[in-house]
Amino acid sequence: MSCILHIETSTSVCSVALSEDGQNIFRKEDFKGPSHAVSLGVFVDEAMSFAESHAMPINAVAVSCGPGSYTGLRIGVSMAKGLCYGLNVPLIGLPTLEILCVPVLLYHDELPDNALLCPMIDARRMEVYAAIYDRSLRPVRNINADIVDENSYKEFLDKQPVYFFGNGADKCKEKLKHPNACFIDNIQPLASMMFPLAEKAMAKEQFEDVAYFEPFYLKEFVAGKPKKML
Repeated sequence: MSCILHIETSTSVCSVALSEDGQNIFRKEDFKGPSHAVSLGVFVDEAMSFAESHAMPINAVAVSCGPGSYTGLRIGVSMAKGLCYGLNVPLIGLPTLEILCVPVLLYHDELPDNALLCPMIDARRMEVYAAIYDRSLRPVRNINADIVDENSYKEFLDKQPVYFFGNGADKCKEKLKHPNACFIDNIQPLASMMFPLAEKAMAKEQFEDVAYFEPFYLKEFVAGKPKKML
């Protein structure tokens, strides 16, 4: 049995969750943010108290590692690293865009088998940070900074349906009018959606080096290309 503490602070939402053997057993979320500096410590304390009261030792800490807000990621990753040092447990880093895909894959059965998933993190003006995955979460196109116009993603949309979601997707609706462009509303990266990815990483022992781990900040994109990839 494994108990994992999850931390997600990549956007204005602050959330913490506990999972045990692939089931969420505790979750706290603040949608009023950004208020990570205030809420995160409180949520983590509550999660730790819950685990202690149920005699469940925490076996790992999973943290959303971006792309996302510089401040939010810095706060979340700093907390996760401190917990790993204090508890002497491994650190799991999970890409924010993959976390966004989890609720779509879990709760949207209407997706056709050949559908592609395009999670989007909002940036300035018509810019988003996006990747494209198939339904097995295999990357079809890696994370990039995209300036969205009428022809964006056309090479994918001409071949099959592409589902856009995340806090960057709303502003793209007026631009992406292709018949294969589909939008799913109200999808946010949440700690309670991290458990499938974290459990997989735990089973494969895909852990980060706590001393050197850094999140994938949006500022690391230069001229539409990532300067560093995790």
